[in-house]
Amino acid sequence: MGAPQLLGWVVFAAVACVAAEFIVGLAAMQAGWFPAFATALVFLLLGLFLGFPPGAAALMVGFVASGGPAFADAGYDFKTGWYLRGFGRDAAFELAGRRQQLIAALIGLLTALAMVALFHRSYFEADLFPPVARVYAAAISTGIDPDTGAKLLAWAVLGAILQLLGGPKRQLGILFATGLLILNPLAGWAVLVGLLVRIAWARGDTAVEGAPSTVFAGGLIAGDALWSFGASFFR
Repeated sequence: MGAPQLLGWVVFAAVACVAAEFIVGLAAMQAGWFPAFATALVFLLLGLFLGFPPGAAALMVGFVASGGPAFADAGYDFKTGWYLRGFGRDAAFELAGRRQQLIAALIGLLTALAMVALFHRSYFEADLFPPVARVYAAAISTGIDPDTGAKLLAWAVLGAILQLLGGPKRQLGILFATGLLILNPLAGWAVLVGLLVRIAWARGDTAVEGAPSTVFAGGLIAGDALWSFGASFFR
């Protein structure tokens, strides 16, 4: 890239990362999960429209995709601490708690860097790539032509309508798109079964925090993560 295009790429990547962090953070606080990779795909397509070369586009989408989850996860952590410390009633205790959480987050970051450095090659050799990574690669390799751009715009309108109908707490547009990216149909059926079990369990009670179903769901997530890691590691 020439100097003007390089400068434009730096500015675009910086703005895209900050904007994606706020979008992802808002979705995480409203809906309880974060659409980081879908948001990064939007900015990747915008970057391809602007004519950035494949290498620059790949680096940019990786930068944007890594910023969103970090921002949302930090929001989860600090919000959990806010609950546990009594909703900020004791200012000194709240600040001390936030400081300890920040130190713990930095230790976790350093640990993650070490784990990635040690084990990333074995994951790549086992073809353990998330589906969205293949979407990014396909978009970068094929580029954006006028016909594809028109289709993306049309489907973007549908996604906006779904978001509007569902409201910020449901994130219907992003949920629908995520479902299209997941190849395993059992994932969709599992979500439907989970919703039915929750409805039957709640029996009209709309309370969520501290509910037995919430604790049960947390246990399922922990068990799934342990099994997935163990199966992948031994494979």
